[in-house]
Amino acid sequence: MYHQMAYTRHLLLHSHKSTITTSTTTTTAASSYCRRHLAFFSTHLLGDTPVLVRDFIHSALYHPQHGYFSQSPRSVGVLDRSIHFHKLQGRKAYMSHLEKIYKQNDVSWFTPVELFKPWYAHGIAEAILRTTNLSFPLKIYEIGGGSGTCAKGIMDYIMLNAPTRVYSNMSYTSVEISSSLAKKQMETVGEVSSHLSKFKVECRDAADRAGWGDAEQQPCWVIMLEVLDNLPHDLIYSENQVSPWMEVWVEKQQDRSALSELYKPMQDPLIKSCLDILNVDKDYRPLETREPSLPSNIWAKMFPKPRRRWLPTGCLKLLEALHGALPKMSMIASDFSYLPDVKIPGDRAPLVSTKKDGSSSDHSTYLDAKGDADIFFPTDFWLLERIDHYSSGWLKSRIEHFDRSSRQGKKRRTITLDTSVFMEEFGLPTKTKTKDGYNPLLDDFKNTKFYLSVPTHNTK
Repeated sequence: MYHQMAYTRHLLLHSHKSTITTSTTTTTAASSYCRRHLAFFSTHLLGDTPVLVRDFIHSALYHPQHGYFSQSPRSVGVLDRSIHFHKLQGRKAYMSHLEKIYKQNDVSWFTPVELFKPWYAHGIAEAILRTTNLSFPLKIYEIGGGSGTCAKGIMDYIMLNAPTRVYSNMSYTSVEISSSLAKKQMETVGEVSSHLSKFKVECRDAADRAGWGDAEQQPCWVIMLEVLDNLPHDLIYSENQVSPWMEVWVEKQQDRSALSELYKPMQDPLIKSCLDILNVDKDYRPLETREPSLPSNIWAKMFPKPRRRWLPTGCLKLLEALHGALPKMSMIASDFSYLPDVKIPGDRAPLVSTKKDGSSSDHSTYLDAKGDADIFFPTDFWLLERIDHYSSGWLKSRIEHFDRSSRQGKKRRTITLDTSVFMEEFGLPTKTKTKDGYNPLLDDFKNTKFYLSVPTHNTK
């Protein structure tokens, strides 16, 4: 099977058997506080001061000069023309065609919205038109718009299928952290001249609340396709089943030739909030605040088992910013619900992969990411829903006050759908079907889901 990064991201059936090309050395200090995992590193990504894991990942991916997305302008590909699925015989022919276009384009991967253009974007546009209140001007924000293919596809669909006034009065804003991709988006959308007066790109970090300015009180839509998987995460560590969680930091070794982990007591507010959201029970009391039972203590001492847990603090920060800036937003997000063959330990651990000379290799530690590796995480959609409710204020107030008596309803109405279900409902799946009935959009993307979230009338 063709071992491209794209297959790791796209295909459930991909047997990603890569050779690890970098080594990891582990040393153990006398104190558990200072147990470290070593890896060689790029000196440009880390200063002399230790940083939280999320800050290290952010630099490894988004550093303006040395981050992965800055060093790999062709990390996300653009197809010159749409794939004519109806001309392909079946899965074998599709896979051969996919291999061919990857070799021709020399990119890390093609997003689903690119592979299935324009039909993927058309499905999203149809979902928006069916559920939006068209008495207000249609306003759309896209976070991390890639090459602009989604934006163009949605605007094309609305131009052709919505009432004229909807297209005439709409606005589409892409919030893009990469300046090179921002430029590409303008070029893509500009292929239809009438789109340009309705489209703009704001080159900034969407998770920075200050960048949004005053809160927007009108309804709007937020689209995030394959954004959550590249958001920075934090890592927490515990010596055994009952020991308290500790924050994981990244620091340089004294000889400056390697990176190591440093464990500190829990202090970071974002990590604490994320852990509360994850562990809150039906009484809205964080489980971690309760003392472990005596049998649990005895078991942990007899059979200690270290724990590592990845927390989507980047997602929490982004949704907090979005809810603060766009309190009446509706949201569509799509991402990978799990990833195959992950070598890095811990709940919700990422896949870290480097592409070189046309093939990719997976790493066994995130510390190997030196600006040349993609770092992407599976999305826990159950946890995403909780973070959404927390950021809207509903779950947050219950956790802070241990409040289970309030009759206040949820501020969000949410649903998670398999990609195949979403596309069968809103898209045109016949357009991505081959001659023998095989449909890669419905059959191969079993590890992806759509998350839809709309505001309710419970605004107090």
